[in-house]
Amino acid sequence: MERALTVAREPLLVVVLGPTGSGKTALSLAIAEACQGEIVNCDSVAMYREFEIGTAKPSAAERARVPHHLLDFVEPTGYITAGEYARQARQVIEQIRTRGHLPIVVGGTGLYLRALLEGLFPGPQRSEELRERLRQRAEQKGPGYLHRVLRRLDPGAATRIHANDIPKLIRAIEVCLASRQKLTEMWERGRDPLQGFRILRFGLNPERNALYERLNHRARHMFDAGLLEEARGLMEKYGEAARPLASLGYTQAVQCIRGEIPHEAALEAAQQAHRNYAKRQMTWFRREPDVRWLPGFGDDPQVQSDALKRVQENLDLD
Repeated sequence: MERALTVAREPLLVVVLGPTGSGKTALSLAIAEACQGEIVNCDSVAMYREFEIGTAKPSAAERARVPHHLLDFVEPTGYITAGEYARQARQVIEQIRTRGHLPIVVGGTGLYLRALLEGLFPGPQRSEELRERLRQRAEQKGPGYLHRVLRRLDPGAATRIHANDIPKLIRAIEVCLASRQKLTEMWERGRDPLQGFRILRFGLNPERNALYERLNHRARHMFDAGLLEEARGLMEKYGEAARPLASLGYTQAVQCIRGEIPHEAALEAAQQAHRNYAKRQMTWFRREPDVRWLPGFGDDPQVQSDALKRVQENLDLD
């Protein structure tokens, strides 16, 4: 009798994605605690040291519950590209697999997640001369200048990159000028997708008004918890070289510190910025393949139960 061949299945990788404020941390912790998981951060601002209040990182108590990776590993004046993040994250995920644990990638930075799972195109080499010229133009003509340039060169890329994200805007313009191609076209070619895992993607999709209400509350809590004081200390210590000062919440805090807008206006602007960002995130994630959308917040017991059931079904196949 011919012996049946047993083919080993690829190990499972869980991804928890969704807009800011949707409860990704709560859901990832529930999955990790129930399934011997380890969490891999995929939020670009949470990668920076010393930026705490405005990043909504997992608390010390939450980090003590399960292992967390790729938090607080970039210097405040540093910068990590999506490609470098993907390289480091893939190493971490492989290490988690060798320990026999479940890797759980969590975050809302769509480009970094795409780089990790699908790989990035081999873009042209960086030109520091061009980059410095673009930085100077941005300082002279204001923060919206680079976004307007990118809109002319590649409207598709401009819709995916925030007008205040200077590093990504500079890289996108650099790619367009150096390669004479659109960045969006290059995104679709020459990728190196993650191999060796079955990927189970969960997307959190709470009702929009409920999400916006939670984001308004979160922004107010950040201001009440000392966001302005934290931003002021970072400005004094690093100046404009601290890149995350241009991110959500910190931008409005810096404007308030400089006397450009009053405190309440800064809070309202931060709330609006968080709502706008959540909308852009959902637009991006709707294009992601094979996402199992969960209708609610990640701290909802029913959402957690549904996700855990699906994870366990996949683990039982191993």
